[in-house]
Amino acid sequence: MHDLVIRNGLVYDGLGGKPYEADVAIDGGVISAVGTVSAAGREEIDAAGQIVTPGFVDPHTHYDGQVTWDPYLQPSTFHGVTTAVMGNCGVGFAPCAPDRHHWLIGLMEGVEDIPGTALFEGIKWNWESFPEYMDAVEASPLAIDVGLQLPHGALRAYVMGERGARLEPATREDTDKMATLVEDALNAGALGVTTSRTEKHRDKDGEHTPTYKAEEMELTGIAEAMKRAGNGEGKGVFQLIADFRDIDWEFDLLRKVVEVSGRPLSLTIEQDDRHPDIWHQVLDKIAEANNDGLPMRGQVPPRATGVVMGLTASINPFLLYSTFHEIMPRTLDAQVAALNDPDFRARLLAENVEYKEGEISTQLFSWFHKMFRLGSPPDYEPAPEDSVAAHAEREGRDPREVLLDWMAEDDGKALIYFPLMNYLPGDLSFVEQMLKHPNTAFGLSDGGAHVGIICDSSFPTTLLTHWGRDRTRGEKLPLEWIISGQTKRTAELVGLYDRGVLAPGMKADVNVIDFENLTMSRPEIVYDLPAGGKRFVQKTRGYTATIVSGVVAFREGEPTGALGGKLIRGSQARPAAAGVQAAAE
Repeated sequence: MHDLVIRNGLVYDGLGGKPYEADVAIDGGVISAVGTVSAAGREEIDAAGQIVTPGFVDPHTHYDGQVTWDPYLQPSTFHGVTTAVMGNCGVGFAPCAPDRHHWLIGLMEGVEDIPGTALFEGIKWNWESFPEYMDAVEASPLAIDVGLQLPHGALRAYVMGERGARLEPATREDTDKMATLVEDALNAGALGVTTSRTEKHRDKDGEHTPTYKAEEMELTGIAEAMKRAGNGEGKGVFQLIADFRDIDWEFDLLRKVVEVSGRPLSLTIEQDDRHPDIWHQVLDKIAEANNDGLPMRGQVPPRATGVVMGLTASINPFLLYSTFHEIMPRTLDAQVAALNDPDFRARLLAENVEYKEGEISTQLFSWFHKMFRLGSPPDYEPAPEDSVAAHAEREGRDPREVLLDWMAEDDGKALIYFPLMNYLPGDLSFVEQMLKHPNTAFGLSDGGAHVGIICDSSFPTTLLTHWGRDRTRGEKLPLEWIISGQTKRTAELVGLYDRGVLAPGMKADVNVIDFENLTMSRPEIVYDLPAGGKRFVQKTRGYTATIVSGVVAFREGEPTGALGGKLIRGSQARPAAAGVQAAAE
């Protein structure tokens, strides 16, 4: 008798081939058979009319604090995620000296928009070094598997103190100390090292992230440590975000990191309206690097990086209006009443607000052609004619009046969607190019971050529903290719070859999905962070069962109470019994 048998499902095995009807048997936390399974299971799931996939691997999350208090890592687990990798973009909570706790929380609060009050309340700081942080996560209850990466920002501040926070160049002594800690972290099981080189990343006081101007000696010193790790065999992956304003110089520096380390590198790809051509130039550089034998990938999203605004969100387009600040302390009902009050509206709209040229806030608060209603289910490829600007033009009104009407809908719980990045054409055609590029991988959900303005942890469901089933404003993509892209390929991106494929010997992380009826709700604000902090979550219908290591951990996205997740220590080899060829092997 098997531990668990999933019967009669349409199997998408993660290899990218056409689906086939089969049973899946699981024993001892691994897949024991895929095909016709005659023996019974102690537990059985009838998947007739549904699809069966590997569990989804999210390589780009920011649950570094939340993982120490929330075993379920919501909202990612509403969307079939069975492995989450954190520590991205150079920010995290280890290593950290006891006198730097406040500073490091301020960095995460600013860069990733995670409430500092929640972090102060939730994090217990029972670690200092990165290996100690790994031990603390390993001792925490977990419903899914998690992988940790060493964040360069925390590392730099730990070694250099205030000099590191002030962006001073690292000395050779600083670099050598960082390199030693990199080796220690990788040998303890860190999946990689991450950094940030973007002006968008600032702490809560507006100061640049400490790694913003890290120089060649510092980065190649880290790369040399990655090469030395594992008794000289090399360990880990390198992940980063950069602006690429001087693309030739910046990319040559990254090539050196890969050349010196011999390790794979992935970096954020996004189209910024202020610099609309850089994303394509970076992809061309990545293609050249791969042609030269350097393993580099772009991490790309399946939709626009979308900011969510409204009365319940952390921001809305009227935040710079002093008149609006009068009602901010009021209850939601009172705010809605004010928005519908002609006298209040008149005073609000009479204000003349000046915006700074080139600032993202200027786009968010005044680009009405990129503001859309966010319904339920949400439309993440809205048409230009549905924007605030288009409605205002047709109705002969001030677009701000239209916006106030929309914000007051649904008793003030209505949301405005602003596709900030990747939406210059007014559709997802740029995103389609990113997804199809031979040297990219799916990522950038930022699960656990930007909790009051962005809810992109639903990316896995967007890939299935929008690109695999519902898209009308462009080409759909093959579902088997999509599923492989967020299982086998994302697992391999971070060195995990033991999962992402449904085959005997592989780790039994599995999703059973009612694909035809799979639906996302609109994001909603909940107040469930430590200290009552608020965040967006986005639920689904259609994830019948999410299985982690052979045990059903979630039904319809909700926890069953099973806590079989584990900390992943280091790259995981392909099981010998699996007989599955990996792309990078």
